[in-house]
Amino acid sequence: MKLLFIGDIMGAPGREIVKEYLPLLKRKFQPAFIVANGENSAHGRGITEKIAKELFDAGVHAITLGNHAWDNKEIFDYIDSEPRLIRPANFPEGAPGKGITYIKQPEGELAVINLQGRAFLPPLDCPFNVADRLVEQARKRTKLIFVDFHAEATSEKQALAWYLDGRISALVGTHTHVQTGDERLLAQGTGYLSDVGMCGPMDGILGMEREAVIKKFLTQLPVRFEVATGPAQLNAVLITLDKNTGQTRKLERIRIDANHPFME
Repeated sequence: MKLLFIGDIMGAPGREIVKEYLPLLKRKFQPAFIVANGENSAHGRGITEKIAKELFDAGVHAITLGNHAWDNKEIFDYIDSEPRLIRPANFPEGAPGKGITYIKQPEGELAVINLQGRAFLPPLDCPFNVADRLVEQARKRTKLIFVDFHAEATSEKQALAWYLDGRISALVGTHTHVQTGDERLLAQGTGYLSDVGMCGPMDGILGMEREAVIKKFLTQLPVRFEVATGPAQLNAVLITLDKNTGQTRKLERIRIDANHPFME
């Protein structure tokens, strides 16, 4: 069984390249499950009901979020009515939505868990403790468990992956928008990748206009960031799962841009 996880979708350029290539990726790899991180899909800040439905219509089965989950206020009501849209499970008690969902397919069922790191990010509940609870809950239903860990520090991502090794199928990081090349299988069969990368402008800085980001570094003054324009890139990872053991058999990074054309 295959899981296609699509990296942080950045504004309209990210949405458009996903809609353009997802049919081709589905035809080539035939994934049973498709998950995408959509926390930057609305102009680079949060997500809206319209955009979430747009991504579901394109073929995404579940959408994860992150530290920008609440940047569009309309999501507060919608997230409670849409089980396929989840936010980090370690947000404080009382936050709208939930941090786990299940994708049911004829071949099997996948649990998707969303967590957020605490290093260099707001101090949320402990992701390790919340993961313990949700993984135990998920394992009562399925051996196939995927975690999107939205975190800044690679050390925190690695630590949580090793902590959960053998209890989940795979843990992949989001948030930094830069795809890493450290995909591997841990000792007890959990697949790991520090960051899947992003879908969005290729020539910006993390998807934002270069000039504004550079000005921020030069002056340390408040600067308004806008999503960049120009050629786009798509970053994802294809994870091959063993439905009998719940382990990962293989991780294959996917990158599509001007320098890495899509090959049928």
